[in-house]
Amino acid sequence: MNAYAMTSEQIAAYGETLRLEERCEATIQKYVGAVMALFRFLPPEKAVTRELLLAWKAEISARFSASGANVMISAVNRFCAFMLWSDLHIKQIKVQRRIFRDCDRELTKAEYTRLLNAARAKGNPRLYWLMQTLASTGIRVSELRFVSVESLHSGRAVVDCKGKRRVIMIPQKLREKLLAYCAETGVKSGSVFVTRNGKPLNRSNIWRELQGLCAAAHVDARKVFPHNFRHLFAVTFYRMEKDIAKLADLLGHASINTTRIYIMESGAEHERRMEKLGLVV
Repeated sequence: MNAYAMTSEQIAAYGETLRLEERCEATIQKYVGAVMALFRFLPPEKAVTRELLLAWKAEISARFSASGANVMISAVNRFCAFMLWSDLHIKQIKVQRRIFRDCDRELTKAEYTRLLNAARAKGNPRLYWLMQTLASTGIRVSELRFVSVESLHSGRAVVDCKGKRRVIMIPQKLREKLLAYCAETGVKSGSVFVTRNGKPLNRSNIWRELQGLCAAAHVDARKVFPHNFRHLFAVTFYRMEKDIAKLADLLGHASINTTRIYIMESGAEHERRMEKLGLVV
């Protein structure tokens, strides 16, 4: 049984390698955080073995969802490969492909409208227009910084992230509203949604502000996070167009299989389909 000494310096070097690979900062933090979780789990001598890795896998499997645990396992496997510890690779948790979404995580159009009304009532135009930008374009929150004053004039936001470049169309009505917002707030160039210091909003800033709307909007806080507006865009578009290939292009997905996750029907819809089969006499 091989044992390898693990140090915080190695973890820092792993993070720098991820940056050189042009991973986005959120991904780097997630991957380094997973490796740090393993580091804290290890005994005082900080020697990692396959047996300890399997014990850590069992521990995170009990604490996190299967998908969350698999992200952590993937991050640690990458770290082990980076360190050339080839015998420490562990398997991910097998998950059967789901065929419908959880209703308690699905943001409806009515709830979206209530969130908008709550933002307006609280006098927060930045959040009001930010939600509409996420929902009407399907843009990722990490790509929001590319929605700039310049892109509003051209009608296209050129996103350059994770070594990939794609163009996002900005609806005419949204462009007009955002240009008016920029005129009111004094944003003359660069990112539209910025902090008081002029820096682009980050994911945690946005999440905190969104959570502050939940009570006033009477929306379950579990449904209110930036990525769910992207899901709302996908579901709304697909119900109208029924074109999964076009939707995959709009979302920037390399595989349609990823897009299928976004347009999965809800549990209630699935149940109604089962009832319509008429096979229970």
